[in-house]
Amino acid sequence: MAEKKVSILTAFKTIIWPRRKLVLLGLLLIIISKAASFVAPVSLRYFLDDIVPNKDYDSLKLLVAVVIFAFLVQSVMSFLLTKVLSIQAQYMISELRSQVQKQVLSLPIRFFDNTKSGSLVSRIMSDVEGVRNLIGTGLVQLVGGTITAVVSLILLLRISPTMTLLTFVPLILFAVIALKAFKIIRPVFRERGKINAEVKGRLTETLGGIRVIKGFNAEEQESKVFEEGVDKLYQNVKKSLTATAFMTSASTFLLGLATTGIMMGFGGYKMMQGELTTGQYFEFTFLLALMVAPIVQMSNIGSQLTEALAGLDRTEELMNKVSESDEKDRTITLSNIKGDMVFNDVSFAYEEDKDVLHNISFEAKSGDVIALVGSSGSGKSTIAGLAASFLNPDSGEITIDGTDLSKVDLTSFRQYLGVVLQDDFLFEGTIRENILFPRPGASEEELQAAIKAAYVDEFTDRFEEGLNTVIGERGVKLSGGQRQRIAIARAVLANPRILILDEATSNLDTESEALIQKSLAELTKGRTTFVIAHRLSTIRKANQILVIENGRIAEQGTHEELILKEGRYHNLFTYQARI
Repeated sequence: MAEKKVSILTAFKTIIWPRRKLVLLGLLLIIISKAASFVAPVSLRYFLDDIVPNKDYDSLKLLVAVVIFAFLVQSVMSFLLTKVLSIQAQYMISELRSQVQKQVLSLPIRFFDNTKSGSLVSRIMSDVEGVRNLIGTGLVQLVGGTITAVVSLILLLRISPTMTLLTFVPLILFAVIALKAFKIIRPVFRERGKINAEVKGRLTETLGGIRVIKGFNAEEQESKVFEEGVDKLYQNVKKSLTATAFMTSASTFLLGLATTGIMMGFGGYKMMQGELTTGQYFEFTFLLALMVAPIVQMSNIGSQLTEALAGLDRTEELMNKVSESDEKDRTITLSNIKGDMVFNDVSFAYEEDKDVLHNISFEAKSGDVIALVGSSGSGKSTIAGLAASFLNPDSGEITIDGTDLSKVDLTSFRQYLGVVLQDDFLFEGTIRENILFPRPGASEEELQAAIKAAYVDEFTDRFEEGLNTVIGERGVKLSGGQRQRIAIARAVLANPRILILDEATSNLDTESEALIQKSLAELTKGRTTFVIAHRLSTIRKANQILVIENGRIAEQGTHEELILKEGRYHNLFTYQARI
């Protein structure tokens, strides 16, 4: 299927028309500026043919004053034009970035599973940059240049229709070449955006995984991958530069032919014949320069607009993706929940016809602790993801207090959700900021209660800056156990009704685990909790244990019931007890 492209008309409706007053002001300023630019060339004829030969000193003073005033008007208009439109263009870029970022955050988890974060950063920050040429000086200069060229053409025809038409032939050829070049360049610019995103995405991954890279002595390998991406980008730039260079070279020759060949040859002939005065010749020359300058400028502006539209293509592609909140069936808003959750014959697949879960059915009552155990890749995290509404079942139904979760407004549900993931992601900043993340407005008493519940104070009291210690990107300055306790404190502060603990004690040493088990016992009271754990000793008190194998529930019951069955759970527990 052909890629959808943003047309000039679409860009006009969505970006320019809502700011029409500002654009009209810009056009007014540039019209005044261009009108003033005609004063000097038009006055040349009177200067050379009338004022100088007649030694008219009074007219000379007036003419000089008028020309100086015209240059002053040009300067003032140029300053106002740049100030007004450039500032608005930058504001629009920041506004558009915010909209795109908000749209990206609203997309379902599946989208992020298939898209590199570095690529998204590039699309949010870089793709909208060229938009400044739609609302900034680019488009206005294009329109203003067109007006200048048309007025210059009318004045040139008034002086010498024959010479004007002769000079216009190479200009028409240039216009044809430019239009064809833009058709070639636009897809190149669009492809460049994709390559840029890929290269930045890989670079982001490389920097984020620097310890793994150095640990496996893979610097050379990563450098080679990056070099290949950079070379791919270079080849794309080379292609666009080649097309632009050809257009520039063609314009240089054709415009040189118009100005030098025709002006000097045919213009000199007409002066020798007495059909053209010296003043008219110089006026024609300057007016031709006024007409040619915006035409040359338009080729550059055309490239900028082409790049802007290519960026808009990719931005619109993101904006058109269906966000989680746009799902039409999610019309039910939850005002409060008990926390009863039921999986009824639920199946799920990340890829078509490759089910990860098969007909999963169980009930989690309010306050229950549901433990999910099984080998890696069995489907435990997928069940947790479905319970957290990060994923939607392909078939079957999940209900919360008897209401189909697929029809519930996600914001109203997730306000009651707390998550501690296996990948205990922390934001760059202080320990305090990370714990307060779910509730920035929480009181100091609530914060301290969460800190004590997760035993965070056990290590922060030893830090010179305490809770104001900066932990680095992803909490790199902390140990795994310390990061995990901060993540748990964050969940405690959120005070959720539904709690997801995905390997919440996986990064803890024995001493830390003992402390955390106490805090988790308090945290799970009165909350519907889903616990994924490899250490089976941590889930002995769970109300219900589901043994997941190959996407199915192989066994189901309490710890004591499953031990008596002497099945898969019994084997796993016995094996771990021996270690």
